[in-house]
Amino acid sequence: MNILMVLTSHSELGDSGKKTGFWLEEFAAPYYVLKDAGHEITLASPRGGQPPLDPKSDAPDAQTDATRRFKTDGAAQTQLATTERLSDIDATMFDGVFYPGGHGPMWDLAEDADSKALIEEMMAAGKPVALVCHAPAALKNVMTPGGAPLVRGKKVTGFTNGEEDAVGLTNVVPFLLEEMLKAKGGDYVKGPDFNPYVVTDGLLITGQNPPSSGPAAEALMKALTAESVA
Repeated sequence: MNILMVLTSHSELGDSGKKTGFWLEEFAAPYYVLKDAGHEITLASPRGGQPPLDPKSDAPDAQTDATRRFKTDGAAQTQLATTERLSDIDATMFDGVFYPGGHGPMWDLAEDADSKALIEEMMAAGKPVALVCHAPAALKNVMTPGGAPLVRGKKVTGFTNGEEDAVGLTNVVPFLLEEMLKAKGGDYVKGPDFNPYVVTDGLLITGQNPPSSGPAAEALMKALTAESVA
């Protein structure tokens, strides 16, 4: 099946003077889960080209088997450096979408009209959408065909208030993800901080934090299987 992965193009961590972007594990883990299962992967971002990498996710203590594999995968590195522009994406060409996190999506994907339209079109077409860690920020303005917030009444998760506090960015991010999802009417649920936790509610799949990214991709594949059988 054809899977679209949507990454952030935002590199500035608010007014802190520090850099952000996508979180390497949250890209690499689902990328290989999906690729190893035989799915075709297309990468996109609002600006196209090389998405900014959160430097903290490239630190030695943040490495995983998936990130180490990516470091030796020239083809994957080239694909990441040449992401398609999100505005050029045709949603009808894809069976599912995966959004890696990192703090970047809190600024650009949360407000991006092309991302909003993509998620709305995929959901209306009965295709699953998975978002992990801070990427559920992209759900902020997404609506149902009836005009209600997409997350209203749905079980959702994402980076918790406690996790944000633990990384010292509570007063840097434009909003707290947990609070936004609740304010939009989402049935926000969570597991222990920094432990894998994934929630599936129909076609919507959300993961809480970086360790949830691989399991979220597994959940996306289950949803794709259910979709193909339906």
